[in-house]
Amino acid sequence: MVITNNTITDKNYKRLSIQISLNGLSFCCRDLLNNAITSYKEIDFKKYPKTYSIENCLWKTFLDENDLTKNYDEVVVLHDNTLNTFVPLPLFDEEYKGSYLQYNTKVFETDYFTFDPIKNYDMVNVYVPYVNINNYLIDQLGAFEYLHSSSILVNKLLENSKNDESVTMFIHFMHNHFEIVVIQNQKLLLFNTFEFNTPDDFIYYLLFTAEQLHLNPESLKLNLLGTINEDDELYKKAYKYIRNVSLYEIDIDANTTFSAEERRKNFILFHS
Repeated sequence: MVITNNTITDKNYKRLSIQISLNGLSFCCRDLLNNAITSYKEIDFKKYPKTYSIENCLWKTFLDENDLTKNYDEVVVLHDNTLNTFVPLPLFDEEYKGSYLQYNTKVFETDYFTFDPIKNYDMVNVYVPYVNINNYLIDQLGAFEYLHSSSILVNKLLENSKNDESVTMFIHFMHNHFEIVVIQNQKLLLFNTFEFNTPDDFIYYLLFTAEQLHLNPESLKLNLLGTINEDDELYKKAYKYIRNVSLYEIDIDANTTFSAEERRKNFILFHS
């Protein structure tokens, strides 16, 4: 979805991507001519006073970060929350968007619902965006496109699975939740989001999902990405129960200076 206030700027071939949750945001700037990420930063809203509203946190972030106030040809905002679900296109009716969410999350009649078409894969991602955040950002940024963060995640994983007939499970970790995506040759078999507190919570959801899909832990291919590394307890727990576990190898551009861990952590942001 695109928000616009008819601001016109000179062409500078730069794009700003912002991934935002209620706990913080990360952003990167991309040189469109060279298709290279030129800068990246992560902001944790916990560093601000507890009395700060989300708008206060954004105000302070924009005050401190000069890159956010520069001119860009393109601005993309990614809403990072668990208020979403993927719907096959033949089953989707735009007039009843909210009804698709009522079975897996608590929604209200006053909520604003929208959706991202997942091009080439005959489905849409229905979600609740942060309307207050959009309202604040349009005053700061002018026109921008906004998406749900999982739309980028699923679309890119589907794209990368071309000609791979094996069933592969991907787990994308964030600070207090993770997404499970199961894919086979550009077909989405499952998407779900789980909130967790401990590694035991995580492995329970992983093994339960594998059991429901009749996936054998001895032969299942499991790729981990997001906020994860080999020293993490979550990685060790997965390795204990799943034979084929690996950290997802990610390339974003030939000239990148980011480490493999940074690329995994920012898979969604860097591919936006």
